[in-house]
Amino acid sequence: MEKYDLIIIGSGPAGFAAAMRAIDMKKHVCIIEKGSIGGAGIMNGALTSKTLWHLSEDYNIATRTDRGYSASNVTVNFEQVIRAVRSAAKTKIYQIKSQIETFAPGRFPDKSITLKHGHARFLDNTTIEVTHAGKSEKIKGENILIATGSRPRPYPGLDIDGEQIITSDHIMRLRKFPERLIIVGSGIIGTEYATIFSNFKQTEVHLLDRQHRVIPFEDDDVSDFVSKNLEQNGVIIHHTANLRDIRRDDGHLEVILDFKDGHSQVLEMDMALIAIGRIPNTDDLGLENIGAEIDSRGYLKVDEYLRVKNKHGYTNIFAAGDITGEAQLYSVAEMQGRFAVRAMYNRVSYPLNFHNMPTLMFFKPEVAAVGFNEKQLQEMGIPYKMAFYSNELINRAIAMRNTNGFIKILASDDEEERIFGMRAAGPQASAFIVSIAHIINQKNSIDQVLRTIHPHPSLTEGIQDCLRVLKHKSVFKPEVFPNYIRTKTWKPQNLRDIHD
Repeated sequence: MEKYDLIIIGSGPAGFAAAMRAIDMKKHVCIIEKGSIGGAGIMNGALTSKTLWHLSEDYNIATRTDRGYSASNVTVNFEQVIRAVRSAAKTKIYQIKSQIETFAPGRFPDKSITLKHGHARFLDNTTIEVTHAGKSEKIKGENILIATGSRPRPYPGLDIDGEQIITSDHIMRLRKFPERLIIVGSGIIGTEYATIFSNFKQTEVHLLDRQHRVIPFEDDDVSDFVSKNLEQNGVIIHHTANLRDIRRDDGHLEVILDFKDGHSQVLEMDMALIAIGRIPNTDDLGLENIGAEIDSRGYLKVDEYLRVKNKHGYTNIFAAGDITGEAQLYSVAEMQGRFAVRAMYNRVSYPLNFHNMPTLMFFKPEVAAVGFNEKQLQEMGIPYKMAFYSNELINRAIAMRNTNGFIKILASDDEEERIFGMRAAGPQASAFIVSIAHIINQKNSIDQVLRTIHPHPSLTEGIQDCLRVLKHKSVFKPEVFPNYIRTKTWKPQNLRDIHD
């Protein structure tokens, strides 16, 4: 029976990052993958969806006529678009394969990576059965990492056939743009695909929003900004609508919506995309054989070192990525995978901290977030002050002829004036959000941050003047530009309640 220092179930961002960290520590690793190398993060997740988004943005820009030039006869071929997306995914897949093959067994005496294709199942806390093409083998591992990821959540009662009723897993299988598409779910995934298909201008896009706002976990002004831009891009948003049923009828779909005010509506659609979240991949892993504990949502329970909590006291089994129930982000999975390996070999120097994890939302325009938002601070009863600064006032954005965006910063309403969080929208928002994440981690005050001089013209000058707004010493004044600059302070009605 083959034996390894570490067996990793899953080659997604958590599993692959963990394998590479184990190589750093000179370990012999076995990766088991039953699907595509790189997991859903490559072929049916972040990389393919963001490639689609960039291509849709390029097409959208090419068809603009408000910059003094226009391109005639601009067309789009869906098959070629998908071919370009698939090429991007394969680029990353072959990069991963190249690294795995570089560390193939026998090439280095003290470290290796063995890749096995198949389904993994626990027999006990050190033995894994791998089944592939009707054959099975047993292997042993001193440590085992579960990194099986997640998959789209099915809609109760709906038959997802992958053709007319689909999930994000089926996007790469489409052969043409749907003429009429309804997207069920207005979170990040649903809203991103609404942006992508509306950018291409080949599809009538409907977005079903069960609540009053898309991305409801964000502040109302951010949600309203996203909704407004979606609608300007041609998306029809059905607010406060519940999906009752989808019926197939003579080649099309009849979608029945029930609204909060009591009325119903029937829509004729060609395709429905279900985007109501994701669920962990725990099927037939033999978790009962290791006594693994699972929470009410179906995720594996782990401790602060990412060890899987179990009834038998095993300490050699870890988990990382979506299956742990932490934020379902590529960056989180990768960080967890690396941390788990450090933990299993007693090399942890600092604990995991996801409080200031930057998040990117690929809408039109892109939206970036880090730290707390207003809703979270109010729920915790923490006093704060807020400044909102429109890209309309930023020279670089004006020069780019791309002023649709903003910067919104929250800081503590006390003498320390520590920065709590930022939301930004517009060009390059994904790039400069990281600087604010660093500032939050360093617990810098507004005065400390304002010591930095920003280059001109740059979009980050907006951050500089937005911070000045909080100090009442900005270059551009809210009294002059009330539509572009807003301020606000908030504190709970009874401060004593916080301390109690």
